[in-house]
Amino acid sequence: MKFDTPAAQNPIDRLTVIGKATDRIDGPYKTTGTAPYAYDWHDPALKPAYGFVLGAGIAKGRIRSMDLSAAKAAPGVIAVVTAESAGQLGKGQYNTAPLLGGPEIAHYHQAVALVVAEGFEQARAAAALIKVDYDAAKGTFDLAAAKDSAKPAKIMKDPGDTAVGDFEAAYAKAPVRVEETYTTPDEAHAMMEPHASIASWEGDKVTLWTSNQMIDWSVGDVAKTLGMPKDKVRLISPFIGGGFGGKLFIRSDVILAALGAKAAGRPVKVALTRPLMFNNTVHRPATIQRIRIGANKDGTITAIGHESWSGNLPGGRPEAAVSQTRLLYAGANRMTATRLATLDLPEGNAMRAPGEAPGLMALEIAMDEVAERLGMDPVQLRMLNDTQVDPEKPDRPFSKRELIACLREGGERFGWSKRVATPGQVRDGRWRVGMGVAAAFRNNQLMTSGARIRLGPDGTVTVETDMTDIGTGTYTIIGQTAAEMMGVPLDKVTVRLGDSSFPVSSGSGGQWGANSSTSGVYAACMKLREAVVQKLGLPAADAVFADGEVRSGGKSVKLAQAASAGEIVVEDAIEFEGLAKKYQQSTFGAHFVEVGVDAATAEIRVRRMLAVCAAGRILNPKSARSQVIGAMTMGVGAALMEELAVDKTRGFFVNHDLAGYEVPVHADIPHQEVVFLDEVDPISSPMKAKGVGELGICGVGAAIANAVYNATGIRVRDYPITLDKLLERMPDAA
Repeated sequence: MKFDTPAAQNPIDRLTVIGKATDRIDGPYKTTGTAPYAYDWHDPALKPAYGFVLGAGIAKGRIRSMDLSAAKAAPGVIAVVTAESAGQLGKGQYNTAPLLGGPEIAHYHQAVALVVAEGFEQARAAAALIKVDYDAAKGTFDLAAAKDSAKPAKIMKDPGDTAVGDFEAAYAKAPVRVEETYTTPDEAHAMMEPHASIASWEGDKVTLWTSNQMIDWSVGDVAKTLGMPKDKVRLISPFIGGGFGGKLFIRSDVILAALGAKAAGRPVKVALTRPLMFNNTVHRPATIQRIRIGANKDGTITAIGHESWSGNLPGGRPEAAVSQTRLLYAGANRMTATRLATLDLPEGNAMRAPGEAPGLMALEIAMDEVAERLGMDPVQLRMLNDTQVDPEKPDRPFSKRELIACLREGGERFGWSKRVATPGQVRDGRWRVGMGVAAAFRNNQLMTSGARIRLGPDGTVTVETDMTDIGTGTYTIIGQTAAEMMGVPLDKVTVRLGDSSFPVSSGSGGQWGANSSTSGVYAACMKLREAVVQKLGLPAADAVFADGEVRSGGKSVKLAQAASAGEIVVEDAIEFEGLAKKYQQSTFGAHFVEVGVDAATAEIRVRRMLAVCAAGRILNPKSARSQVIGAMTMGVGAALMEELAVDKTRGFFVNHDLAGYEVPVHADIPHQEVVFLDEVDPISSPMKAKGVGELGICGVGAAIANAVYNATGIRVRDYPITLDKLLERMPDAA
């Protein structure tokens, strides 16, 4: 099905199942511990051996030699895999560095060997016996030091630099100007479930049970890396214990499990240890961002410029921190610039809301700084500079843009009118109290997505698609979509996900998953509806599917009757064409935060949080709220505690575990309120929905930073905002 005209009235609009706050249909499996995650896959026939990955002990250089003799002689050892024994390997499209290093080393903890043994402890002990002689080379590990050597870089397929009007001249003439530099640190995904895989060969075919967000991408990368046909690779990933972008692509566990299984002649399971998750996989790269905003005295922005520097391995991509600045606020004269430095740190890549999340951490502080110079309320400044068209392409309108409504609704609900504009004036006992606001923005991305639908003789509808559920409620919204389309209760729908033998879906990433995958199910259900009415001999034009029946032409027939002679199976995909080029599709929101800062110790406590989101039709308010509060929690971590500490001599992340890399816990998070505006976007998809999962993190960090400033009068522009950056500048505690 091609989606090239705005959606008209359609079966989804009945809203008997879609749009309802519905419990997750996969919930019982997760709460009873029966959900089969990758490393815990229980198949008695597999009887897997265990692999343990050895990571490189240097960040850059070569392996002179490896002494494997002691490891091979250790108890229980079956095989040892290295680059030398593995033979010629390719490099996947989505990997910056080879997943198995040697003799060249690209980054610290790059996998250099896999020990396969009967037991995990045996494999781990044997791996410690491998003696590697390295020839270390000098590397570059400091973004600030490498900043001047950074080169212009593209943002995916888009240009890295843009310009409209004459920014420099307009900025120079502006009566009110702000120019500041902001920094965000390297951050880790730190998901609970490690990267893990089980591999099993049957002849020349390999089956991989793994934890992966994008099945088809990863099948292709496995095939390319191992030099085998794509149809000889099967990936199975029905449940994922957190990904946040870190599992969009295959990592070393997948390839080494496959190589280990081939070497051992039996299935092998591999899980990356926590330090390897931090240094062997991907992370959010640090940024240095320079923002210049010029405005008239009435608050109208006349010039806005955003430059960003980040670093990556050779061939890697930049952090797209300028993306939102191209679209969020009006302004006749504009510029953005993206610069990429070569660093020898582990690979930087997608992490929840790449680009917009760190970009808004800077831009939305800068907007507050402009408001302060103007003596204007920060909410009013944002409303004043709203635009209903793409500021860089004024002939391209937004499909829907309700930023002002989000700010207005949020302000009323949060009690923004009670905020004291002068910083440091509000006390609650020992706490200095402040409020902050930030706009939320994330583009609505669309991906081709397919599905197979089966109608059984008992009236059961089964959906099969290689779509993944990373804990976001995908099973449920896909089930709701099929139930709505076919007119059956949700308990008559079976959803099967995460298997490359199913039709290729959008996968989970970039907040495109929910809208795209359900649209693919919609397309397949439309095809099934056509097959059903044809089978039943009913007029198609006025057919209504409801209550397990098909009603048309004055007749009412049980849906199951259409499959009485045998199962009906159809397959289709949604293909988005045309509209995405004619309209700018984005999601919007507003974050409001209240913090308390201890007057004596500078300890920061988040007291209240509110997110108001405009993201098209909300398919399941219950799971959507969970997505947003999870994203808001991630935003708290980014603002106040998360930072990968870089050893700038040896080139690795020192705090590579959950003891040293701090993430928010329950005690850090207060009551969180989430409001979804009643919005549908017929230009987005037949579901009239958009993404929401990453919108919830965008802007949170800045809202917290702005609240800290309002509480203390101290402006911190280098994240995370830790108490050492406040203590010496705190007002008198009296």
